[in-house]
Amino acid sequence: MSFRRLFLWASTNRWLRVRATRARFVRRSVVRFMPGERMEDALAAAARLKPLGVSTMLTCLGESLARIQEAEEVCHHYLRLIDLIQQSGLDAQVSVKPTQLGFDQDVEVCHRHLVLLLERASASGHVLWLDMESSPYVDGTLALFRRLRERRPGVGVALQAYLYRTERDLDSLLPLGAAIRLVKGAYLEPASVAFPKKADVDANYLRLASRLLQAEGLPAGSLVHLATHDIPLQDRLRQLIAERRIGPDRYEFAMLYGIRSARQIELAQAGVPTRCLISYGEHWFPWYMRRLAERPANVWFVVKNALGG
Repeated sequence: MSFRRLFLWASTNRWLRVRATRARFVRRSVVRFMPGERMEDALAAAARLKPLGVSTMLTCLGESLARIQEAEEVCHHYLRLIDLIQQSGLDAQVSVKPTQLGFDQDVEVCHRHLVLLLERASASGHVLWLDMESSPYVDGTLALFRRLRERRPGVGVALQAYLYRTERDLDSLLPLGAAIRLVKGAYLEPASVAFPKKADVDANYLRLASRLLQAEGLPAGSLVHLATHDIPLQDRLRQLIAERRIGPDRYEFAMLYGIRSARQIELAQAGVPTRCLISYGEHWFPWYMRRLAERPANVWFVVKNALGG
C-alpha cells in the first residue's frame, strides 16, 4: 500500500480515530492545519488574514451524519456563521458537505437546508460552496448544485481532477456560468474511477484548469477556484492567465490554512486573488488524515511533534 493510500485508509478507520484523537502529540500537530475547534477560532483566523490581502472560506468539519435530526443543528450553525461573517465585514465564504445536512437520510431535507443557507449567503453577497465527497456522492451533489443554481447564481461546487468522469461533468456545467472549485481529490478511490498515479492527476488538473480559464466563450459569472498547493502548477496557471488576459474576477487561487502560508501571502501581495480555506470543528480526524496523505512534509511535522512531546 502506498504512503498516500495508507493515510486515506486510516481516515476511514474508527479504531484509529478514537485512539489518535486522544493522543496529545496528534492534537498538538492538528493546530498547524486548523486554528481551533470553535467557530470563533475560525473567524479570528480569517480576521488575521484579511489585512494581508488573503480572503477566506470557512467550513465546519464533519460528514455522514447518523441521525437526520443532527442536520437541522448543522444548518443553524452555518446560518449563524453566515450572519457573523456579514457582521464582521470579512470577505469570507462558506463551504458545506451535503452529508452534513442529511443527504444520506433524506435528500429533500438536505435540499431544504441548502436553500436556507443559499438564501442567507446570497443576501449577504457571498457564494455558498458545496464540497465534493467521495465518488458515490458525485451525481447526488451535482444534482443538488443544479437545483440550487436554478434559484440563485451564488452557489459553487467542487470538482475533483483525479476522477475520470470530471471532464464530462465540466462539459455539462460550463454552459451554466458555474462557479467551480477545482481540487485534485483526497478520498480513497479505486483505479476503476480515479487516476491512481499522481502524475496523471496533475496532468488532468492542468487540462481541466486550462478549459476553465478560457478567454472567450464562457457565460458571464463563470468563476474558478484553482485549489492546489503545487507551486510549479500554480506558476504554469499564472502564466496561462497572463497570456489569455483572464480578469481577476474570473479566478482565485485557493489554499488550505496552515499549508504554505508564506506562499498565500506572496500571491495575495502580488495582486493575485487568493483565498484560504479554514476548517474547524471537533470531527477533524478523517480530514486530518487526508491532509497527511497530501504531502510527506505534513507527516514530518507530526513526527517532530511526537518526538518533542
